[in-house]
Amino acid sequence: MTFWLVLGLALLAMLSPVVWLRPSPRERRLVGLREAAREAGVSVHFGKPPLHQPEGGLVAYRWRYPQTTPGPRCVAVRDSHASEALKPCAEGWRWRIEPLRPLTQEQRVALEAVLAQLPGDALVLESTRDFLWLWWRESQPAAAFEALDARLGTLRDALAGNEARRGPPDAPC
Repeated sequence: MTFWLVLGLALLAMLSPVVWLRPSPRERRLVGLREAAREAGVSVHFGKPPLHQPEGGLVAYRWRYPQTTPGPRCVAVRDSHASEALKPCAEGWRWRIEPLRPLTQEQRVALEAVLAQLPGDALVLESTRDFLWLWWRESQPAAAFEALDARLGTLRDALAGNEARRGPPDAPC
């Protein structure tokens, strides 16, 4: 009897690290979401978000602008993480960095539509010359990524080519 008890405890001791290494349901969901993003041509970036001491981890999903039509430099932050001193951008969002060149009516409509439909854990929408960035906590399942990708891809296409340059807008580079 003692032999079987010792053998059982030894087997449990050997198998317990395997159970600890097994991914949790959340980790499996994140792997599926990130794979869906990579398949759609969206890169995932783990870095410092443009927020001061955000609680919890934020991950950036990046949609690349075409090299021939770079994007504008701007940052929109959700009201819950923005100062009241910042200028309103859309319902529930404020400009941390407003675009230098004003957005056209079409671009503004596209931006407001996307901001209204972002998941609640999306805290920052940033545009740089090369990428449109979504800083969020990855709350959506992989199946919902297709709709998010379509919305942000449409916004990226609308904003492309609005890079502010020195001099008049029609001046050659």
